[in-house]
Amino acid sequence: MRPKTESSPRERSGAVVIISMIFVVVFAALAVCLATMSGNNVQLASNHHQLGCAMASAESGLEVMRYWLTRVTIPNSTAQSDYFATIVNSVGNDLVANEISNMTLDANGLIPAVTLQTAEGQSFTGQIAIQAGQPNVLEVYATGGNGRIMRTIKVCYEIGPARHPVFDYGIATRGPLHMQGSPDVDGLNENSEADVYIESENVLDALSMAGSSAIAGNVRIGNPNAQASVGNSCSIGGESGQGAIDNHVAIGAPPFEFPGLDIVRFEDYVESDLDPGTDTSNDMTLDNIRILADTNPHFSGNVSLRGIVFVESPNIVRFTGNTDIIGIIIGDGDLDLPSEDNELIFLGNVGSQSVSELGAEFGDLRQETGTFLVAPGFSVSFNGSFETLNGVIAASAVDFSGNSGGIINGAVMNYGDDPMTLDSSVGLLFDRSEAQEIPAGFESEIVLHYNPDSYSVVAL
Repeated sequence: MRPKTESSPRERSGAVVIISMIFVVVFAALAVCLATMSGNNVQLASNHHQLGCAMASAESGLEVMRYWLTRVTIPNSTAQSDYFATIVNSVGNDLVANEISNMTLDANGLIPAVTLQTAEGQSFTGQIAIQAGQPNVLEVYATGGNGRIMRTIKVCYEIGPARHPVFDYGIATRGPLHMQGSPDVDGLNENSEADVYIESENVLDALSMAGSSAIAGNVRIGNPNAQASVGNSCSIGGESGQGAIDNHVAIGAPPFEFPGLDIVRFEDYVESDLDPGTDTSNDMTLDNIRILADTNPHFSGNVSLRGIVFVESPNIVRFTGNTDIIGIIIGDGDLDLPSEDNELIFLGNVGSQSVSELGAEFGDLRQETGTFLVAPGFSVSFNGSFETLNGVIAASAVDFSGNSGGIINGAVMNYGDDPMTLDSSVGLLFDRSEAQEIPAGFESEIVLHYNPDSYSVVAL
């Protein structure tokens, strides 16, 4: 057995030194690693910060561009090929009018760099352009960053007619609305189709309902000082008496302008004049006709009207037989100067279909949908029944009486200041489920409609 040997103190101290040096090296290496990781994390955080700033700059630029683009209006007569130039000019003029000096829009649609924050060097640039092959789509690009890291957002706007709030109502009248007897205003699919708007700017008695009159929808009155009179047996929105007023009549509702009427272009569809000597008591079919001024015809037979019926002013036109209309009735009176010598009177039965049902020989007229009658300067009265009136009815005075009624695929619009009246057993059933946004015969400015689904971050 070998004898046990013990290490000397010097040997033990040397081992401790070696082990200590190993630990020093290990900790030094860890320190270097941690420092490197920390530096990487700092750099990563800085990169994320810059990316966030770039994205925020792009978002800010997009919101700035959206603000100015939503103010753009394009005249309805503008050709598609001129949309882009009109948009650029509109924004440019708006910037100048509001004394905006840090942002400009070049003729090619470029927005040069706009500074957002000097300390961080944040800015954005923009670009607008008509989408290739899509003349009604405007592409908008907003690029933000600090010169080192950039981000670009793209959205699209659809260029189209402005939706007018008047078409959200079953009845819209500038004058008061008077109802007596048992007239009923209802919606075919839902009560809101029978909503009523009354401007009544100059008359405080805006709504008068007597007998057992009923409105299924809600009533909004523009005149903040107006009053509504609702009999105890009348109802609005399913409620009677004071409850109908408290819960379904809004007085002082935001006012709006009624859309302008565009009737001149319909005369281009006229193919012949109605001979003043024509015996209108006979059954007849008339296509794209003009009724000359002072003809004053009385259609007492079975008459089929196809295409445009263009009624010159002055004229009093009566329909007392069975009238079938696949077209649009146009009156060319003066909206600002309605005349008692301009009347369209429907005493018989009336049937109506959309111009889209016409044959191919009627050409582009088949695209003029959404309207049954537009007659500025004329009063229009219905005293007979109808199954369906296929489109909007607009005139300087509109009245329904007797047993008249049926489905109206659109709105009834009274442009006059005199009261619109519904009396006796009138029953109007509004169906706006397939109503045109801008029916034929109505003016509308063209605006830019933002498409939120088009939002995307452009890959670099």
